Amino acid sequence: MTPSNNTWYVIVNPNSGSGKTISLWSEAQRKLDALGIDYQAILTNHKSHATALAYAAARQGYRRILAVGGDGTLHEVFNGVLSWCRENETDPGEFYLGVAPIGSGNDWIKSLGVPNDIDEVIGLLASGSFAREDVVRIECEVGCTCYMANIGGVGFDSRVCERVNRLKDAGRRNRMIYLNALRYTIFHARPFQVMITGDGKELFSGACYSVAFGNGQYSGGGMRQVPLARMDDGLLDVLVVPKMKLKTILKSIPRLFSGDVNEVEGLIYAQCREISLAPLDNDSAELLEVDGEIEARLPIRLVMTGRQINVISKPAQA
Repeated sequence: MTPSNNTWYVIVNPNSGSGKTISLWSEAQRKLDALGIDYQAILTNHKSHATALAYAAARQGYRRILAVGGDGTLHEVFNGVLSWCRENETDPGEFYLGVAPIGSGNDWIKSLGVPNDIDEVIGLLASGSFAREDVVRIECEVGCTCYMANIGGVGFDSRVCERVNRLKDAGRRNRMIYLNALRYTIFHARPFQVMITGDGKELFSGACYSVAFGNGQYSGGGMRQVPLARMDDGLLDVLVVPKMKLKTILKSIPRLFSGDVNEVEGLIYAQCREISLAPLDNDSAELLEVDGEIEARLPIRLVMTGRQINVISKPAQA
């Protein structure tokens, strides 16, 4: 049976939020029922399950999909929907995506002005409060394709992500886990050799510590590596940290939170519609992190597709 246009397909990650998902989801269900929101819910049971569920939901005719979890769950749902759109030549603009924030990382919603509160999020769903987000496709040499909802990177980003995920798998979950992993990574930093091009022009070539690129502004619990990024402006923002003195990098950490790291002398900031990263030697095929998940290795190409998808958003203040 084809679902109605207003039915929400809800994908619940029971492993998000240090085990508190089920109790919070029960509260969310009561709110959905009270507001008369039609929905069909299903729980994930393994990594990447949310991607498969979102893909299947799109195939079945659902056009409203809610991720219950953190940024990792949202990333999987985002990729499931957009992979189906690509394979079936369907406009992503048909879809409406939301997230009920429960996970340890809820950075995607910050750029959309969405509160970290499930009741308020469901209220936004009920009122039909959405914005448009650019669809960013990432193409990897091994033939895989993925999509970026928020922020990705190589170097510091991917090494921090790998360390954070390893600590989470070992049961370590707290608000400082990302910042501690960042400090560890900086003190154990090693540069890699990379060529970066933006819209066909060379942005950087040489020894580099980190490259961050984003459609949204926030990552790692509130850091703003690409503080000028806007989700609907048709541009990718990129921040390059070339090889430099460690003390310069350490002094710049507070500016990741103040929103002006793009003004730090020696760093490179750009906005492009297409960005390519290619390693200059065999030892520089760095891991790629996208929305907090390790996806592939260099080389990669990021492309603004020219398409947009509807995403939950808090209305702009008059």
